[in-house]
Amino acid sequence: MAPMTASSPGCGDDTEHIPVQHFTQTQRSIASRPLSRWHGACFYKTTMNMNKSLVLAFAATMLVGSLAHADVILVAGTSGVGGAADFSNKVNFDDLTLGNAAQSTGGITVSFTGNAAVVNGSQSGVYAAPFLSGANGIGFGSPDQLPVPGQDATNYLTTGTGTVTLYFGGALQHSFGLLWGSVDNYNTLEFKKGGAVVTSFIGSQVLAAANGSQQADGTVYANFTSVNGFDTVVARSTSNAFEFDNVSYSTQQISVPDGGLTLALLGLGLSGLGLIRRRF
Repeated sequence: MAPMTASSPGCGDDTEHIPVQHFTQTQRSIASRPLSRWHGACFYKTTMNMNKSLVLAFAATMLVGSLAHADVILVAGTSGVGGAADFSNKVNFDDLTLGNAAQSTGGITVSFTGNAAVVNGSQSGVYAAPFLSGANGIGFGSPDQLPVPGQDATNYLTTGTGTVTLYFGGALQHSFGLLWGSVDNYNTLEFKKGGAVVTSFIGSQVLAAANGSQQADGTVYANFTSVNGFDTVVARSTSNAFEFDNVSYSTQQISVPDGGLTLALLGLGLSGLGLIRRRF
């Protein structure tokens, strides 16, 4: 009787010729079972295909896990249009005292380091008021929602070259938004949970042309959502300054629209899996 190889009937002509005596002990055992409809060589080919599938499945699991680890994602960051989610709590900071004393409003404790502070108006080279336009102030009360475009005339927060910390009293939040003025690439927004940084964003991730424009094209109402939640948000900047107002937050997540950042990341991941598969 001729030795069974991977070219035995039912295996296809494109399979490598592998004598059955080269099978592992487990492969021989299963291939020799009377009720098995597989030839031993077919089992070898099937096993190899299963191994490929397992590797691809493992890679996909690792990819999804790495994306989920980022947790907080940018839902929308569009210059001049949009605003806070309808269901969110909205805080305009108008009742805060000017200066850098820690204080609370709307369920948020605000604290400062360095030259960060509550300010009003603009100071050349130091801070500039966010620009209200395209309904990005709706829901925060007058005059935070100007009938015509213009600079924010109310109190807002600036980091200077320090930090502004927003603490939600230990309660986990699952969405957050802010009116981010004159976005610069050296601005950073951190989301923290239990003292550890979960995710951070720099200005150019929110607005591609993060060049510090003090007009409508430089202000963004940026919304973020999180699966696992966060209890603190920290704004910081390495140069003057990171200015923001009209914060929204909620224990409810914001729905991510089709075609959003999540799907873009998933698309990149699937492309990566395609490259992995071609290596087999």
